[in-house]
Amino acid sequence: MIKIGYGAGHGYHTPGKRSPDGEREWSFNNKVARAFANELALYKGVITKRFDDPTGETDVPLIVRTNGANSWGADYYISFHHNALSGRWGTHTGVETYTFTYPSPQSVALANAIHPAVVKAYGLTNRGIKRANLHIVRETEMPSILIEGGFMDSTIDIVKLRNDEILANVGKSV
Repeated sequence: MIKIGYGAGHGYHTPGKRSPDGEREWSFNNKVARAFANELALYKGVITKRFDDPTGETDVPLIVRTNGANSWGADYYISFHHNALSGRWGTHTGVETYTFTYPSPQSVALANAIHPAVVKAYGLTNRGIKRANLHIVRETEMPSILIEGGFMDSTIDIVKLRNDEILANVGKSV
């Protein structure tokens, strides 16, 4: 049995996590996360567990998410996000996947396996696989990645993020 933990980034009401038009990051993240879980439900021997609030009403603390995934014994963890640069419309664009600053070889392999499919599903610029000291990839005890699926404040990327079919395809591609 393969156990995959996941989360849809920030809660619906998290301050600042919005496009310049007021669209909530959680709304984009949630569509990808739901499609991801629905796709994996089709596979025998794979179970998933969501560690954020699926209603978006509560921004579950990161420590609760990582402790939950660790206690559950997840084999992998994926956190779905969408990026922002300045909060003002611009032409910056692209998809990034993060591992911890000092990732395990398994986290690197997970990023290498998933990132190209996510870039293709969004149809956006490949900004690469990056390393950062982010709680969700640092404190999980299993291979983990954080996907930043385009910029909410990009006039290029927002077209993709507003397309539910594209977001569903991203979730299925992971």
